[in-house]
Amino acid sequence: MLYVILLVLLGVLFLVAELLLLPGISVGTILSLVCYGSAIYLAFDGFGAVAGAVTIVVVVVLSLLTTVISLRAKTWQRFSLKQEIDSTSMAQPEREIAVGDCGVAISRLSPMGKVEIKGKIYEAKSADVYIDQKCRVEVVGFDNFSVTVRKAE
Repeated sequence: MLYVILLVLLGVLFLVAELLLLPGISVGTILSLVCYGSAIYLAFDGFGAVAGAVTIVVVVVLSLLTTVISLRAKTWQRFSLKQEIDSTSMAQPEREIAVGDCGVAISRLSPMGKVEIKGKIYEAKSADVYIDQKCRVEVVGFDNFSVTVRKAE
């Protein structure tokens, strides 16, 4: 009787592995069916027709119950990561400066370079002409993580 119970439990374990780890018809399904079939055979052979029928009912009920529980979203949410990542890899300039703010070109913008605005250095792109180092610039927009500037008047 211990072998029958052990084979049914192994069949359930292989079924869970198939549903969660190895989706599709593969090794988990085959091993589960082999365990279930062996348990049913041993129950019929060793304990008679009643024990075999009970084993079939137990296998079917456990398989259905395992499938339903394994596929429910709430079951596996306990094991999932709930932490959200809200940081970015670089500071977004539009959060710190606004269109119309003025600054100074740290390097020559031809068309890309560095500017200092409000005491911070940003990657910048010239909107129209090349801008020499130490020229005053004005923010006219943003492009991804860079600031679009033009020569201040």
